[in-house]
Amino acid sequence: MPRPTSDVQAFEDRAGDADLDDLRARLAAARLPEAETVHPAAPGPRRWAQGVPLTDLVDLVDYWRTGYDWRSFEERLDEIGQFRTTIDDLGIHFLHRRSPRADATPLVLTHGWPDSVVRFIDVVDELADPKDADAPAFHVVVPSLPGFGYSDKPATTGWGTERIAAAWVELMGRLGYDEFLAHGGDWGGNITTVLGGRFPAHVLGIHTTFAEGPPGLTTDGLTAVERRWTEETGDFWRHRAAYAKQQATRPQTIGYSLVDSPVGLLAWILDKFAEWSDTENSPFETMSRDRVLDDVTLYWLTRTGASAARIYYESHNALDPRLRVDVPAALTMYPRDVEKCPRPWAQERYRRIVRWNAPAAGGHFPSLEVPEYFVKDLREGLTAVLAARR
Repeated sequence: MPRPTSDVQAFEDRAGDADLDDLRARLAAARLPEAETVHPAAPGPRRWAQGVPLTDLVDLVDYWRTGYDWRSFEERLDEIGQFRTTIDDLGIHFLHRRSPRADATPLVLTHGWPDSVVRFIDVVDELADPKDADAPAFHVVVPSLPGFGYSDKPATTGWGTERIAAAWVELMGRLGYDEFLAHGGDWGGNITTVLGGRFPAHVLGIHTTFAEGPPGLTTDGLTAVERRWTEETGDFWRHRAAYAKQQATRPQTIGYSLVDSPVGLLAWILDKFAEWSDTENSPFETMSRDRVLDDVTLYWLTRTGASAARIYYESHNALDPRLRVDVPAALTMYPRDVEKCPRPWAQERYRRIVRWNAPAAGGHFPSLEVPEYFVKDLREGLTAVLAARR
């Protein structure tokens, strides 16, 4: 079994009581706007037509201030195992859960925005040490993206998805994993695509909930469902992606609010958990409010609202149109994700699709929304990937 090299150090962090007291004081003193001017009579997504409804935010802020326990999340990170290493002059934080199984395969899981390592917090144990002895097992590595969580904040430009993917190869090598599998969603899916395309000597294969075909493809020959996917994706980018344009062009400007106001940070992130999940009235139909607050509090305590937003400045629309992935790939399109790529388009980039899945439920954060199904799907996808290499 490989051991961490001297370049990898165990890590733990405890927020100071003063920082937590300051957070509660800011929440208590928050200045809130008036209620939204849309008031549907019945619960449903129309309540969110102008953003986070005031009543929902007030309830969550009250719980954050009086009931939420950050210490339990700190303990959970320690249970999994936290480490840091320096790659290309930048400190990278990651979780590392080694499987007790001799037949386990290394696997790197990459999160996106507005999430963090929280995205995978509830699936790591089952992936590493499955209850079913016949299920595949993995040595699980979950890095924090540069500028996110306990990773360092880049002080210069240049930390886009290509550089991050190269850093992950270096990270896995330091852990003794010269060959590994990769999974990701959102920016993590983009990075996973780059890993598969740029580093086939190290990447055994990929599984992703994000797939992006090369530009310029037509809808000719697509099924009715696939055409609807393209329409929904187009509508999203035309009418509901102002956050991405803001962070891609002016991350510093929005960053002041995200680092200075916990309520502003909460609303900015909660809006996406609500809109991008497979729910109708509240993201907490499928996700726990503690997990969402774990994510938001991690951003708050590490002051990473601005630095995390900069990944859009670095990499928005930057996936190389010529990049092709020739390692085996398993792709899953969850029905309420904000981008769903038709298989004919995906095949133009991912040239060895060994498993394609379109589940009946789930959104942008499946490991938080439907964790048991997510684990099952990931296992089946990666099993197909490994079988294709034999």
